[in-house]
Amino acid sequence: MSRRDELATNLASVQARITNPNVTLIVVTKTYPVSDVQILSELGITHFGENRNEEGLEKSSVIDATWHYQGEIQSRKLRDIAQWANVIHSLDTASHIAKLDSVAASEIDIFLQLSLDGDPSRGGVIESDLPALADAALASSHLNLVGLMCVPPVAQDPRAAFTEIAAIHRRFIARYPAAISLSAGMSGDFEIAVDCGATHIRVGSSILGSRTTR
Repeated sequence: MSRRDELATNLASVQARITNPNVTLIVVTKTYPVSDVQILSELGITHFGENRNEEGLEKSSVIDATWHYQGEIQSRKLRDIAQWANVIHSLDTASHIAKLDSVAASEIDIFLQLSLDGDPSRGGVIESDLPALADAALASSHLNLVGLMCVPPVAQDPRAAFTEIAAIHRRFIARYPAAISLSAGMSGDFEIAVDCGATHIRVGSSILGSRTTR
């Protein structure tokens, strides 16, 4: 089977499992070559995700698409990230919001990263800390607050986690009605996430195969 046939088969399988046609599928291409991104673009994918600034810079210069950055944010790399990322999913500090706003040359959609357990090693903030970040984003000149992103704790039951995330998102929307998007769900759990209300899912290995480490 050719690589194109492999990707087409895997992509069709994932798309068939997405029960809500309004869900945005972001194909995460971290560690995969530009050639795979090109094939997926030809197959109709228009949203790609990267966790690494260097890969995002390289791939976005070749493939015209909506590019999502979802990795850990380092302040010194925000200027570079702002050059290629149309959407950033992992903002969780006011200082990064201010820095991003200052270096962005055009509007960037942003998600605030929610943490269910407050574990600082995994990124995100607890629910009570979200309003301060949201207010900072709304006061910015170049950032468009579109919603929340969350990666559930590994040990937590997925349905319970996504149900909790959705409830927090509903409360957030009550205060910030334009923030209607919810980025939640990856290869192993996206069907549950969609069932619980996710609007954006980030899928890599189910489409591209086992990820190589580098």
